[in-house]
Amino acid sequence: MIRMMGMIALAALATATAGAQDDAAPQRVLVVVAHPDDELFMAPAIAALAREGAQVRVIHATQGDAGPGVSNLPPGEKLAQVRAMEAFCSVDALGARTSVNLKLGDGKLGIAAHHPGSQAQLLGEGIAPYLMRSDLVLTWGPDGGYGHADHRMVSVLTTQIVQAMSEENRPRLLYVAIPTGSLPPVPEMARWATTDPALLTETIAYTPADLAAAKAAAQCHVTQFDAASREGMMGLFDATMWRGRVHFRPAF
Repeated sequence: MIRMMGMIALAALATATAGAQDDAAPQRVLVVVAHPDDELFMAPAIAALAREGAQVRVIHATQGDAGPGVSNLPPGEKLAQVRAMEAFCSVDALGARTSVNLKLGDGKLGIAAHHPGSQAQLLGEGIAPYLMRSDLVLTWGPDGGYGHADHRMVSVLTTQIVQAMSEENRPRLLYVAIPTGSLPPVPEMARWATTDPALLTETIAYTPADLAAAKAAAQCHVTQFDAASREGMMGLFDATMWRGRVHFRPAF
């Protein structure tokens, strides 16, 4: 009888534990970047998180209206509209839940950043509510990849807001990075920043299916990359700087 009661108690505990796991809320992941196409720099990690059940939201600070890339579109509203559609296509390919564009000035986030009403101030106001509802935040490191001022400001404002939050409410903040010695051997990336691997203590592993999703996402950005680049960039990144894992440095 005692043994039977013990078995019932264990069964009840197992059921309660399984129920708690089933009821656990999915991880809330926020990706904060500057331009449509910046998400490609960590694309397979985004796909992996989404595949594993995380609720992934991608925020683009600007519309990318100043960067025609390889298109013949002039800077301005038409380009912004096209790049917005490219962003939705890419985010959807990666399996992310939503895509948000704050429609701030492309190339202007660092201008008079301390002034009231500046693009930087509006960026902070725009991302703060999302940061407060996140468990994990992925963004550019302080190097901004290759030093782009918009990338740097996204990193700075995201960090500033997160570090001011209380410990119990603060999301994990990770900076995407390239391990030193793994730069892709292409002239376009020769001046990109790298990070000592000893600092890259966080990685997000991805599967071939996640890499395929990243390749599909790259195909969306027709205005920014020619056909050969769209076809080959994810495979190149996989063979050099990723090798099955996207690397991150913890902010704190």
